[in-house]
Amino acid sequence: MARLPLTHLLTSGGDRIARGREMARTAADGATDVLHPLITIVRGLRLMAAATRRRWAAMPKDRRGPTLFLAAACVLLVVLMPYGPLLALLTVMGVAGWQGRDRPTVRTGPDEAEVRRLQSLYEALVPYFAVAEDPSPLFTHGGAWSTAFADHAFDGGGRLTRLQVTYPPYFPDGEPAERARVEQLLHAKSGRGREYLFDWDEEGNRLLMTVLPPLPTDIAAQRFVTAPGESVLGFTDDGAVPRTVPVATDTGHRDASPVVWRTGPRSPEPHLLVAGRPGSGATGLLRSLALQALPHGDVLVVDGGGNGDFACLAGRTGVLAVECGLEGALAGLDWAARETERRLIEIDRARQAGLPAPEDARRPLWILCDRPGVLGHLAAAGGRPDPQELLQVPLRHGRTAQVTVVVAEHLDALDLLHPDVTAHTRARIVLGPATPARVAAVLGVEPHTTPTPDVPPGRGYVRLGTAPVLRLQVPATPDPYDDATGEAHRRAVLDLLPPRQQTQRQAYEQVPGQAPAPVAAEG
Repeated sequence: MARLPLTHLLTSGGDRIARGREMARTAADGATDVLHPLITIVRGLRLMAAATRRRWAAMPKDRRGPTLFLAAACVLLVVLMPYGPLLALLTVMGVAGWQGRDRPTVRTGPDEAEVRRLQSLYEALVPYFAVAEDPSPLFTHGGAWSTAFADHAFDGGGRLTRLQVTYPPYFPDGEPAERARVEQLLHAKSGRGREYLFDWDEEGNRLLMTVLPPLPTDIAAQRFVTAPGESVLGFTDDGAVPRTVPVATDTGHRDASPVVWRTGPRSPEPHLLVAGRPGSGATGLLRSLALQALPHGDVLVVDGGGNGDFACLAGRTGVLAVECGLEGALAGLDWAARETERRLIEIDRARQAGLPAPEDARRPLWILCDRPGVLGHLAAAGGRPDPQELLQVPLRHGRTAQVTVVVAEHLDALDLLHPDVTAHTRARIVLGPATPARVAAVLGVEPHTTPTPDVPPGRGYVRLGTAPVLRLQVPATPDPYDDATGEAHRRAVLDLLPPRQQTQRQAYEQVPGQAPAPVAAEG
């Protein structure tokens, strides 16, 4: 008789054991399914018995005798009734089945890990909210966190998403430096890499910290529902602005909260300054504004970077010129200054005659300057005047003449901007990663949230004049001629571009001081 090797015996024995365990597990699961009603009733009877035992133990001794007499009378009555025992049995089984049913687990408080996190956060806040002179301090080492944290919430990973802190009345919550210290601590202890909103209630001595969801990045360039003279800079948090607009996304249609910038004679802030790091989306914002302005006005583009980022606009109806060099920029901005003066003269004559301003003086003119500091440096090196000096007239009189100036520059090159540019562009946008101090240097105040180091292109903050600071996500408006642009976004931009002109520079190369000649467009 042949002997089987030891490995074969061990392998076959292990397989039989595994199959046996699987069969036993299957049989147990089947028995559980079959006996589930019985298990439920038994569990309910056990719960009912435990409740009866607790009530009997809590009952005073002088009431136990009458209670037993009443129970015996009820049992006797049930026995004497027709079908009484059967009905009583069915009733008890029904109540037991209801009591023993499977119920979802409801959390009534934080678990052990969350309690440790809250206690650690409470101990970290003690040096900020406690003083030695307080006889009954709200924050003290070894104290209970529940006395200071009125509300809290955690996400699935065990990190805080919401926390309401009650602090003592003597804390100087009106001093920005003191508030910044507390916000920095809460930001560090609650988890970095997220954006937090801190809402200080100085009257009630409460601080509410909330983790903000990321702004949507699936909104591409499209025709937004706006009135003439309004442009959508981007989109912000729901409820931060009093209006919404319908937008199309990759997944369908929905309403979003836009940041609307108003231009024209009644605009409080008719000019815009965009600051950001390379790749932050400033050029895309200028393309988006150009696409929104072309249906109602004319656009002059000065591309100081010279990278061809506005090649898609060249030769289009309404685009007067796309200048990339120093000579072209000087000529274009000189024409814009003369055109602004011509419009002012026409508007003044119409007012003196009691007539409305002529149409060519009321048609909006947009001047988009991308990185003018580079052109200024080239002009200084060649002994030429700075092109930014030619923006003085459009900046100072653009509101009356329907001329809007938008300047985009790198954060590290803001010192290259002309003083008139920084003085008249009080609508500000900061795109890309930036520290709160850098954001405050551009917008005038620190952001109301904690900036994150990693943000998508087009993400930043906006402040229109003295209005509150809002989070901003610029609609995706890439260069359609770039090979890296997706087909959906490329098609979205191309659909918004107007047709090409038959005479591309007719309105731009006119004699200074005369009205622009009409431009013939394709079909």
